[in-house]
Amino acid sequence: MLGFLLNHKETLEIEYLLKREMEELLLDLSDPRIDEVVKRAIVEKYQIVFGIYKRLASPKEQLKYMLNSRKKSP
Repeated sequence: MLGFLLNHKETLEIEYLLKREMEELLLDLSDPRIDEVVKRAIVEKYQIVFGIYKRLASPKEQLKYMLNSRKKSP
C-alpha cells in the first residue's frame, strides 16, 4: 500500500484528471470499431481508475461515473 498527502488544490486536480480518463474510457467503450477483447481490457482499466476516484469524490459525484451493464455492452 502506498499513501501520500495532497492539499485541496492537488486533490481537485487529481479528481479532474481521473474524470477525464474515465470519460475517455467510456467514449472508447461506445466506439463500435473497437474489438470486444479490447473493450474488456478497457472495462478493467475503468474499474481501477474508478476505484481511485471513489477515494476522492463524494458519493453523489461517484454516481455519475458508475459503470453499469448497459455501458459495458453498448
